[in-house]
Amino acid sequence: MPEEGLAEAFGVTEKARAKINLALHVTGQRADGYHLLDMLVTFADCGDRLGFLPAQADAFTLSGPFGETLAGDGGTNLVLRARDLLRETLGALTFPVHIHLQKNLPIASGIGGGSADAAATLRGLMRLWGMDLPVETLASLALKLGADVPMCLESRPLIARGIGERIEAVPELPAFAMVLANPLKGVSTPEVFRRLPAKNNPALNLAPGLSGTSGWLTAIGSARNDLEAPARELVPEIAMISQMLQAQGALITRMSGSGATCFGIFTSMAAAHEAASALHGERPDWYVRATETVSGGM
Repeated sequence: MPEEGLAEAFGVTEKARAKINLALHVTGQRADGYHLLDMLVTFADCGDRLGFLPAQADAFTLSGPFGETLAGDGGTNLVLRARDLLRETLGALTFPVHIHLQKNLPIASGIGGGSADAAATLRGLMRLWGMDLPVETLASLALKLGADVPMCLESRPLIARGIGERIEAVPELPAFAMVLANPLKGVSTPEVFRRLPAKNNPALNLAPGLSGTSGWLTAIGSARNDLEAPARELVPEIAMISQMLQAQGALITRMSGSGATCFGIFTSMAAAHEAASALHGERPDWYVRATETVSGGM
């Protein structure tokens, strides 16, 4: 179903933007096994799309290039869990709903697809049901669904610390022209963390007063993703993607999250589209997308 069709068929729609880890520093591990992270996060203009409509009984449907894959692996649970958790919180004031997920992002690809879908479900159902919750209550619900969901609920540039629950907005972060590429090979997040040579790495330390695209590019370039090296051991194509993006003129290349999606930042959207076209020509079997990230000022 095209986006226009989704908007026509469903009264309420929400975009689930791709979450991009510009930096991901693993700084420790809690006694319960959760890793402590420092992350600089932004969100891309591309992503999944959800539609919400009153119904006689709850229903859930899928479309999009990765919809069939999601239906096949039972990965719809996060959207349904978000619906059920919000309904449990709001009580009898809700009504049955048909949720449609247009799955445009690859599954388990390090760009927050499932978490963004859950966050969009919370936002969309609040609108459909005409309800409102305190920001703290909604953030608490999001965290119950997963460590990335509070970030995706914000869907704007931010720094997240702890397991992802300590969030600080970054209104100064500019928009970036970007190419996303994924070899459509899954990466086991637990295995990536297991292969980490060290769990207590230096924290993310951004200079105060950063401004302008060049200043931020310098800061991002000096940061890192501690999960990239172990992920490359599992999926060698990650290194290939980075090399291909660099060959197309990317200013910075890095893996997002636990992989396998990598991004390249380009000087302009024209350069990003040209690079994406070249990569797609070389590897038509991969997911490749030119996009622009949102700015901190939105």
